[in-house]
Amino acid sequence: MTQPALSVKNLWKVFGPNAEKLIGTPDLDLSRKELQAKSGHVIGVKDVSFDVAPGEVFVVMGLSGSGKSTLVRLLTRLIEPTAGTVELFGENVTAMSEETLREVRRRKISMVFQHFGLLPHKKVIDNVAFGLEVRGESKTQRRARAQNMVDLVGLSGYEQNFPDQLSGGMQQRVGLARALANDPDILMFDEPFSALDPLIRRDMQNEVIRLHKEVGKTMVFITHDLAEALKLGDRIMILRDGQIIQIGTPDEVVGAPADDYVKDFVSDVPKSHVLTLKWVMRPPANDTEGLDAPTLPDSTIVRDAARIVLDHQGVVRVVDENGSFVGVVDDEDILRVVVAEDQG
Repeated sequence: MTQPALSVKNLWKVFGPNAEKLIGTPDLDLSRKELQAKSGHVIGVKDVSFDVAPGEVFVVMGLSGSGKSTLVRLLTRLIEPTAGTVELFGENVTAMSEETLREVRRRKISMVFQHFGLLPHKKVIDNVAFGLEVRGESKTQRRARAQNMVDLVGLSGYEQNFPDQLSGGMQQRVGLARALANDPDILMFDEPFSALDPLIRRDMQNEVIRLHKEVGKTMVFITHDLAEALKLGDRIMILRDGQIIQIGTPDEVVGAPADDYVKDFVSDVPKSHVLTLKWVMRPPANDTEGLDAPTLPDSTIVRDAARIVLDHQGVVRVVDENGSFVGVVDDEDILRVVVAEDQG
């Protein structure tokens, strides 16, 4: 079994004096409001455990106050956890000395925030190279690496501009290039696009998808936007009041919401854009059903399968990742999803 890139176990953050003494007590079973009224403590993150696989885009989603931004800061100990462990490729981040932690932050983790945090007095190329400068790399090395990253994020020709000469979307590209320049093991994004207008935001989401295909980095992405989560995430973790409500792939979250809270969240999602054939196929009547029909993987999104299925005017065979025949779909199965969307 592959070692997780990130492994979080029983992570707590309780704000307030002597918070660690509350861990393991019945008080933590109280609601947020009850605990605050009784002791003045506030739970930010409540007994959270999850793993992120190498190369995965893992999205943490929730409304304001759900604990998602607190969580991402706990992962790098920008905020100290009250209890629990965080491991990065098997190394215990929660037990590291300050010196080791600084080195990990410099070399293994890069963060991209909503507020770009660019240095206004430095040009684009120098902003991108800043982390390498802090690490002590030579000017020649860091300039070459920074130029590669500027080219990668589509900012060639803007190297000598200052941040205030760039649009918001371009400034966020500089932030992305700076994060990638350090060649980190893991990239963490804390609502990086929420200040951008919708069109630029969509472009930046597409940019993250493109960059992930090109560089394959493990990514933890924080957002309050469901559409963004569904677009970017290999898996999505939904938080409410500091607790995990559900972890699943986009189609699992939409197709099998864990409770009414998640169901309400995903109620307006166009299901044909997210659900895969796995959710709409039916068992084959026998091994020869649709024998000469087209074949589609069960991971095919319904919208992408629709034209093939509707054009065929009969059953289409569905196979799993091993190529085994697992089901069939026809135009009625496809249209049932699309009609349900229109009625919703």
